[in-house]
Amino acid sequence: MAKEKKETGNVAGKTLLYFMPIAWRHYKGFFFCGAVNIILKAIQPFVSIMMTPLILDELLGGRNIQKLLTYVAVIAIGGTFLSLMASITDVIMEKYSEKMENFFTEKMSRRVMELDFQLTEDKKALDQIEKARTGMDWYSGGVYGISMQVFQMISNTLKIAGVILLIIMNAPALFAITAFLLLINTFINSRKNAIEIESFNRLSKLNRIFGYLGWDLVDFRYGKDIRLYDAKDMMVEKWNCYNQESLSNWKWQADRLLPLNAAGTVFDAVKDFCTYLYLGILVIMGKITIGTFSQMLTAGATLNSAMQGLIMNIQELIKRTNYAYEYVKFMGYPPAIKKGSRPVKDVPHTIEFKNVSFTYPNTDVKVLEDVNIIIHPGEHLSVVGLNGAGKTTFIKLLCRLYDTDKGEILLDGINIKEYDYSEYMGLFSPVFQDFNLLAFSVKDNIVLDRTCPEKDLHTLIEQVGLKDKMDTLEKGMDTMLFKFFDENGIEPSGGEQQKIAIARSLFKKAPVVILDEPTAALDPVAEYDIYRQFDTLVGEKTAVYISHRLSSCKFCDCIAVFSEGRIKEYGTHDELVLKPNGIYAEMFAAQAQYYH
Repeated sequence: MAKEKKETGNVAGKTLLYFMPIAWRHYKGFFFCGAVNIILKAIQPFVSIMMTPLILDELLGGRNIQKLLTYVAVIAIGGTFLSLMASITDVIMEKYSEKMENFFTEKMSRRVMELDFQLTEDKKALDQIEKARTGMDWYSGGVYGISMQVFQMISNTLKIAGVILLIIMNAPALFAITAFLLLINTFINSRKNAIEIESFNRLSKLNRIFGYLGWDLVDFRYGKDIRLYDAKDMMVEKWNCYNQESLSNWKWQADRLLPLNAAGTVFDAVKDFCTYLYLGILVIMGKITIGTFSQMLTAGATLNSAMQGLIMNIQELIKRTNYAYEYVKFMGYPPAIKKGSRPVKDVPHTIEFKNVSFTYPNTDVKVLEDVNIIIHPGEHLSVVGLNGAGKTTFIKLLCRLYDTDKGEILLDGINIKEYDYSEYMGLFSPVFQDFNLLAFSVKDNIVLDRTCPEKDLHTLIEQVGLKDKMDTLEKGMDTMLFKFFDENGIEPSGGEQQKIAIARSLFKKAPVVILDEPTAALDPVAEYDIYRQFDTLVGEKTAVYISHRLSSCKFCDCIAVFSEGRIKEYGTHDELVLKPNGIYAEMFAAQAQYYH
């Protein structure tokens, strides 16, 4: 508990130390502008403070028109000039706001895409992503919002130093009155900030749910199901349910802030009463002139405003950095799996599962148990079994999307945890059952961030059976998929999407290719044709085909039959199909009509 409190106390410092050096490296102009802005805003109130008593005393005493015009001109011209220059620097600094927001959003987006896959299915990690996003976007104002609090703190400090000097010279007790009442307001504001931060933490989970209900579910891809199953009422009901929960949280916040806001108003009134009374007595006693009376009122108001501003800047900085610290925590989110540094050699690879068991995090259901298998270089392995048998989990472990609980996976006799993670991931070209295409061009979906000669790309398109489709499109492979960003984008059929995904897999030219039931939505005959065509394209590469149907089994070297998280049968098609009462034999007998 003590450790947690200590960390909370250091949040502002940690946040500033994270963001400010990065912002300085990329946006020095913002800070130079900020320095000028600080000086201009610190000087601004002193034009009026210094000139007003001179004007009043001149009106009540000497009545020298030339002096009066000079004082008025200083206020009018000097004040206007300083205000104009401050406004110009404000506008320049605001232009940096969006640039910095986009910069740090891009950094976060990269971090999200770099997260270990296991964390994308982890509730704590997902909540931290939402806290980081809303903490930066909605609550802290980002680096711009935090920096402005720092700039205003410095400016208010300079104002306070100048005004205190004037007050001590003319009405020292006024400083004590203002300082005492501001301490009370400081306590009130600190309580308000604590309530708002607690409210933010309560809302982080709700915001993620709102994002799903408000944006994801209105995606046109859900359109058919919503209409055919008349799901709109259910969705709106859920929206209203979570909306009520959100409103309850805002009510909780408002109920607690109300008495604090009322107390702040009362103490402000007390401060004004004491200020006027004290200065009035000094005038009556002849200790200050009417001009000084006016100056002290202005100085007192400036001191009060600057001190309140400084305190609010500090409290606001603490509050904003608490929100933005969620971003810092996310950027340093610990990895879910160990990563080694051993380079992967460019040789034919042997992969071995050795007594591998696995249970998904935060569950107690063992998905794989004591799995042993060797995949030889160039071998085409078919992994079959009913739904829930552990086939996809087997692939996730092979691709290091998760790490084993027990046992080990070896690449060329060495535990895969010892290899450089990116190099190891580069060994695999998978096409998963739930593969996704991007709302970019056909070409972008295939090559991603790699380069490819047009001739090779056209050859690949022809090999996977997409040439005829591309020939019908005006822009060919530059045609956009879907209509998110281009109203002329195409909506490819399920089979066409699978072919694009397969083309992407082959284009990577990885030594191990994987098909994890991407054709499950097709009929068995169409699925068999795609698997057979893909197997021809794979050639001598190592290949793993996953299916609860048996499309790939007849032309694979070996078949592993998964059941209840174990490999219950292993062998060739000819061996397993003749095994009495065998799982594979029964499955094949049930599906044999499709594969003659």
